[in-house]
Amino acid sequence: MSTHEATTLLFRNTMRITDGHLEDFRSAVVRAVAFAERHGPQLLVQTFVDEERMLAHSFQLYRDSDAVRTHWKLADPYIQEVMKHCRVEHFEVFGEPDADVAAGVRSALGDQCELTSGPRVAGFIRFATESGT
Repeated sequence: MSTHEATTLLFRNTMRITDGHLEDFRSAVVRAVAFAERHGPQLLVQTFVDEERMLAHSFQLYRDSDAVRTHWKLADPYIQEVMKHCRVEHFEVFGEPDADVAAGVRSALGDQCELTSGPRVAGFIRFATESGT
């Protein structure tokens, strides 16, 4: 495993969408993801909505804890807008964030949801280049 892969963090966020807020939630997420695509440090952001259960699942992949800190600084207004329409039910951290990021995640979530984490055992990352190869 390379040093880069050893520091990679994957976040999975499960959110309960507030009744009557589905379209506002979707709009806020679309704006937040568009901002992240243009300015954020994430390697990947994907959000999925289960309308029947009013749940959303967001996955974000970061190179390291520094990238998470950068995301927090840049995206806070967008995060706040999304959070007007949902609450976090479960948050999972895959990988090993530094102590500062681990504390920041715990602090942001408070007692409102379950937080789980797990260290990496093995894996790799393979992304296509801009040219598609």
